[in-house]
Amino acid sequence: MYRLIIGFVAGLLVAFSLCGGDARAQTGFETRATAAYVIDLNSGTVLLDKNSDEPLPPASMSKLMTLTMLFEAIEDGRMTLDTPFTVSERAHRMGGSRMFLETRHRPTAEDLIRGIAVLSGNDATVVVAEGLAGTEEAFATMATRRARDLGMENTTIANSSGWPHPEHRMSMRDLAILAEHMITEYPQFYPYLSEPEFTWNNITQSNRVPLLGAGVGLDGLKTGFTSEAGYSLTGSAQQGDRRIIFAFSGLGSERERIEEAERIINWAFRQFTEATVARAGATLAEAEVWMGEDATVALTLAEDLRILIPAIAQRDVSAEAVFDTPVPAPIQAGQEVGELVVRVPDMEDRRVPLVAATGVAEGGFLTRLQAAATVLMRDLRRGQAGEPVATQ
Repeated sequence: MYRLIIGFVAGLLVAFSLCGGDARAQTGFETRATAAYVIDLNSGTVLLDKNSDEPLPPASMSKLMTLTMLFEAIEDGRMTLDTPFTVSERAHRMGGSRMFLETRHRPTAEDLIRGIAVLSGNDATVVVAEGLAGTEEAFATMATRRARDLGMENTTIANSSGWPHPEHRMSMRDLAILAEHMITEYPQFYPYLSEPEFTWNNITQSNRVPLLGAGVGLDGLKTGFTSEAGYSLTGSAQQGDRRIIFAFSGLGSERERIEEAERIINWAFRQFTEATVARAGATLAEAEVWMGEDATVALTLAEDLRILIPAIAQRDVSAEAVFDTPVPAPIQAGQEVGELVVRVPDMEDRRVPLVAATGVAEGGFLTRLQAAATVLMRDLRRGQAGEPVATQ
């Protein structure tokens, strides 16, 4: 294996010496939450990971799964925003946070989106579950299966609302995965999650997500609280071109939840800068070619590589191009040949494919003859030195 050590100079990766041969950052931030997960959406860099895979009671944050199932039903044409739903007696009798639905009401899908996103209505989630699957129990099975499809390995949905249940569990990482899916796949619905208030049945209620409109960039998703789960929040914030998603759980009060959300947002945007460390098409290494028309092939990236760098570590970025050499011909332009390993202090290595910048065809008869002669001479030298000789 061949390795090319690369340094970070003036904002770009450059080679400076030769030798043979999911990003994550912590940077000293301490959260008061019992479990937390913070990710930079642009780069995929995990900024904070504390017990993020532990299945925990998600409380009302699991309503995001109910919303997702409704978004998908609208997107695939099973219903529209104007589709009416029936309110069952079971939905009407739901306690906790409510939309105040009556059995005589016929709310539309859009009404129910607002009733869940803005009001956190337990009654609204049951109406959606029954409307999509017939029963809330059937919906729970369907939602758990969908969660697995999305990569949410530590999620088990037992109901549509997050009502306390011994089997109803989600991890903070899973909630972040779900939030990213909602933001990227259903941007047309995301603004519902930041509406400041909603009126239903002549009752106006405010959005329960803190810091909306507070100037820190927070623009959605969902709070949660039960005595078992504590105060929790799955949120997203955008400042400039950067967006972060975070989920945390286990705080002791609503005030602590607000303070922790603001601490996380300020830290994530102020302590990291985004930089382009390598340009697509720029030659980062050259690999020898075996039996090709050309002796070497340039290695590059298929697209620009942007990473987050802690503000205190901008001078300490390095990278290593790792690939087997020689590379046998023929080689196609864009063919993956190795990988670029980018290292930043206090972060897990970022690995991206290195690809051939150009194609290299197989060499003709003379090329193969020269290669065979090279192997023969190498084996003769090894035999004279007492080294083992490869046999074909």
